[in-house]
Amino acid sequence: MGLSSMLSPSLLTLFLFALLQTPTSALRKAMYLGGHAHGPNPTSAELDEVTNSHYELLGSFVGSTGTAKERIFYSYTKNINGFAAILNEEEASQIAKHPNVVSVFLNKGRKLHTTRSWDFLRLERNGIVPLDSLWMKARFGEDTIIGNLDTGVWPESKSFSDDGMGPVPARWRGSCQRGADVPVHCNRKLIGAKYFNKGYFASVSEKLNATFKTVRDHDGHGSHTLSTAAGNFVGGASVFGHGNGTAKGGSPYARVAAYKVCWPPIDGSECFEADIVAAFDAAISDGVDVLSVSLGGGASEFFEDGTSIGAFHAVKKGISVVFSAGNSGPTPGSAENLAPWMFTVGASTLDRDFTSYAVLGNNLRLKGVSLANATLKPGTHYPLISAEQAKAANVSASVAILCQAGSLDPKKVKGKILVCLRGENARTDKGMQALHAGAVGLILANDDKSGNEIIADPHLLPATHLNFTDGLTVLAYINSTKNPTAYITPVKTELGAEPAPFMASFSSRGPNVIDPAILKPDITAPGVSIVAAYSEAVGPTEEESDKRRIPFNTESGTSMSCPHVSGHVRPNRAMDPGLVYDLNVEDYLNYLCARGYNKTMIQLFSDKPFSCPKSNSVTDLNYPSITVPELKGSATIRRKVKNVGMPGTYLAHVRSPAGVTVMIKPSRLTFKKIGEELKFEVAFKTERKVAGDQGCGIVDVYGPSVDAEKAISFQILWNSWGVLTFPSAWGDYNVFLHPDEKSGFVMIELLKFRPRYGAC
Repeated sequence: MGLSSMLSPSLLTLFLFALLQTPTSALRKAMYLGGHAHGPNPTSAELDEVTNSHYELLGSFVGSTGTAKERIFYSYTKNINGFAAILNEEEASQIAKHPNVVSVFLNKGRKLHTTRSWDFLRLERNGIVPLDSLWMKARFGEDTIIGNLDTGVWPESKSFSDDGMGPVPARWRGSCQRGADVPVHCNRKLIGAKYFNKGYFASVSEKLNATFKTVRDHDGHGSHTLSTAAGNFVGGASVFGHGNGTAKGGSPYARVAAYKVCWPPIDGSECFEADIVAAFDAAISDGVDVLSVSLGGGASEFFEDGTSIGAFHAVKKGISVVFSAGNSGPTPGSAENLAPWMFTVGASTLDRDFTSYAVLGNNLRLKGVSLANATLKPGTHYPLISAEQAKAANVSASVAILCQAGSLDPKKVKGKILVCLRGENARTDKGMQALHAGAVGLILANDDKSGNEIIADPHLLPATHLNFTDGLTVLAYINSTKNPTAYITPVKTELGAEPAPFMASFSSRGPNVIDPAILKPDITAPGVSIVAAYSEAVGPTEEESDKRRIPFNTESGTSMSCPHVSGHVRPNRAMDPGLVYDLNVEDYLNYLCARGYNKTMIQLFSDKPFSCPKSNSVTDLNYPSITVPELKGSATIRRKVKNVGMPGTYLAHVRSPAGVTVMIKPSRLTFKKIGEELKFEVAFKTERKVAGDQGCGIVDVYGPSVDAEKAISFQILWNSWGVLTFPSAWGDYNVFLHPDEKSGFVMIELLKFRPRYGAC
């Protein structure tokens, strides 16, 4: 009997995972077969049928279904059709040729992207929620269910208390795994908790203890991101008394579910794709409304990427999926999570600083930031030494200046304030190395790559973090003074810091290396020194010797900005946007057609027969930003907007960048009813081509009242290498584009925030 006769039509589309360990030994791989035809509530018999079909398929290549059962460690049966198995190269290669297999790929490892926020985003004002706040109209996210794929949850945190919460929504189908470690108890706030570790287990050789069989968060990252998205109201929250206020998430009355997919690092990888796909499959069936995913890895073609596959199936079921962009900035082309159905978030600053000054012996005061809870004797100056001068024997100056483990001579460091350079090892590790060497304080100076971005960390010794310029000033003072001294002031919380927001240098940049026609990241949100719930299984620096335990901590990264959006924007404007760029699954399927996916493969992801359009371009996707890679001469981009407000007329107003003509046709859109959709074209034409040209311009579509609060705006950025857009719900940025000769990409620098309608 042939394979096709053994399987029902609904089971003929598949995906296979392969996890490679060494070139000559077993691989762990995932096989992707597409979606399922069964409904959202399949019977146990239907699920068994899917699992058996996976055994039959793999058995036909490995000798028997018995062997297949031994090889398969995940069978995705609910929404995503595929399995993860241990294979060798030849087996994986043969299975990939099967006509019903969409893709076979490695079980790649991925990394985590590691209170004042809501006032800054104007959801509240001085701790008071105004009547016109989106929070009020959305009832603080009441009964929305937000899932989080991360390191788990610390269930005892007050952020996950169910005080004031009603019954669990009847539509919830999830469950709570108590685990083999200290039991995890769910409640009416934390309504779901599951862990996924088989992909991780397949990549380690030693036996793992009970801490690997629980959703309990032993890292802190997952509790932080989940509480940022939907933590309950917690009064008096602070980090060592700083940033004091009421902690709350973006949707404080939402229900939350933790899906633990990330574990202690193996060769730098913490979250494995076999586990990530399994979590997506479970979360979709459980009934989440939103998924927040603060992890990522190297870019891959969309359907050779387990995270992209999971997100596609979630979006297909109407679930919003929000991803972090990554922390590999400012390198061009470093953005991750690049599929158009992923909402990808960069990181920018708040207007709050945790300020600590470095006061030099010449009375020069240099402003830095810190969250160290230790302080020096008031007003007392201490000897100051650079780590380069304090290097241990047989250690290079370039290693010592970074304060790496074993690079410092305690005899030179003891009793002094040590100056370390940022880079390579973690910022808090530098403080730990300084403390172990006998330093009384730390001045952390930025390298040139980090520039002006400074981050407040909970160091174990008095410390402050200075920008690149001020760091050079400190080193120059040391090198020009016989007996240099310094003092580090205690930390103070300061509000109203300017400029704010500005992009964090660590935030990964575009262009999109998979498809430059899709702008990534999509948006930015607060991601620097964010106060949120934390795990009490680990110290705030995450260093083993840090025995402090605190219920709230600050972290920085696009991991922190991602959950700000699962719930950077002016959120209040989202209540009445006027027009929206609507996208559905068919739009994404058309886009995949334009990327070269054939009709047979496309139909594997569609619930109904689907044919690719006769003519289609990736730029035709109705994306809310416009990117034209390598503009030569002219280009026309088409978009469609839906009216979700009152009837009215919208007029196009164009301020073209120098050297480019921008025309919108028609220049006037009149909507007579809610839900009406109208199309327009944006035509670009270059007037001249001079290498190195720079320019910027703005396109504003005004509402009926020509009200700036209701204006729909996107910015056109131009130089001789192409036309890009960068949407901003706050206003616009002065932008400079720099060609990168090695990569061929254009680096976008967002140098200065400026108000809407300012000069370009």
